[in-house]
Amino acid sequence: MDGHFARSPASPRGVDTSQPSVARMYDYYLDGSNHFAADRKACEELSALAPSTKILAQNNRHFLRRAVRYLAQECGIRQFLDHGSGLPTQDNVHQVAQQVDPAARVVYVDKDPIVLAHGRALLEDQSRTAVIQADMRDTDAIMGDPSVRRLLDFTEPMAALFVSVLHCIRDEDDPAALVRRVVSAMPPGSYLVISHLVSEDPATRQATTDFMQRSTGGDWGRVREPREVAAYFDGLDLVPPGLVEISTWRQDTDLVRKQPGDEWIEYGGVARTTG
Repeated sequence: MDGHFARSPASPRGVDTSQPSVARMYDYYLDGSNHFAADRKACEELSALAPSTKILAQNNRHFLRRAVRYLAQECGIRQFLDHGSGLPTQDNVHQVAQQVDPAARVVYVDKDPIVLAHGRALLEDQSRTAVIQADMRDTDAIMGDPSVRRLLDFTEPMAALFVSVLHCIRDEDDPAALVRRVVSAMPPGSYLVISHLVSEDPATRQATTDFMQRSTGGDWGRVREPREVAAYFDGLDLVPPGLVEISTWRQDTDLVRKQPGDEWIEYGGVARTTG
């Protein structure tokens, strides 16, 4: 499986394709084919506002691959729960982890019905990987899902991934509390992976947040400050080099592209739970 689709997606019943979707916008930036005209238009407008966004998105995908490979190869992690996984593309979590150990198990979580449809098509021959449609804020529903219970053993170390998704959570829904709930459900020796859009400039934070909230019909949280993201890791042991602009996290290639600007960056890292 290469995880790449040659044609644009069919629209599942009830999906308003005139409304941009964060998952489909991200797919567009990754040169995928699972997006519609509204998604492409929103990306073009966002790129005019923040010209580094395409390279930022691609570097974020490279970070995901490196983090999963590190956890599988160097930490012995064999089970992964990927929140807000987005549309399938190349080098998905299960592909990276199962290159290290074919027995690795992965559950993808996303609320977008198009993600569910294409994810299940991609994984129809996979017994160790599943995709579930759920809101990542509903931790109880996710942890109780039959696919999660079938594939993941909560007595053994695991990894929870929140890669470029927590900025989609509104302040009133408390993304920090969401992270704490997930961490508390995992045994000691598990890992947390987070990347998050941040900016040091208040005007940039406001402009990009306002644009994404308008474009997605309010399905968006906020571009935050680095210190706010750092708080998500309170009480955990950060893996060196700690919290950084993610293209610099454990670089294993010189092919990572430098962003043409720093109006916003993906900021994050990997941490180990203690007990």
